[in-house]
Amino acid sequence: LEMDTKALEVEVIPPARPGRRRRFNAEEKQRFLAEAEMAGQSISSVARRYGLSASMLFHWRRLAEEGSMSSLGADEAVVPESEVKRLQAQVRELERLLGKKTMENEILKEALELARPKKRTSPLSLPSRSGSR
Repeated sequence: LEMDTKALEVEVIPPARPGRRRRFNAEEKQRFLAEAEMAGQSISSVARRYGLSASMLFHWRRLAEEGSMSSLGADEAVVPESEVKRLQAQVRELERLLGKKTMENEILKEALELARPKKRTSPLSLPSRSGSR
């Protein structure tokens, strides 16, 4: 048997330290994804090279395809759509309750005005004209 004597390239990647949590800004995430798109590269190879989880890069790629990565450039938090819908429903409920309390407040104000005795001016309380001159 003849063996091919071409040089083999072997890349040794040190294992990631467990328990360490790193944060990446939008530019770094986009750089990792761009590198994975280059010819001869893959998501898995880029993930291994930088000690990242391949699933995290796949997640970032899905977010980029959905357009969610654009908000990361402004350092805004990305919130799941289900959370947004839950918060919108909560706002609607709070607005409904506020409207109900505002209406109750107006009704109580009108009831107080009706219940208060009206001040009447009687002829006895007016100063007499005959004694002044």
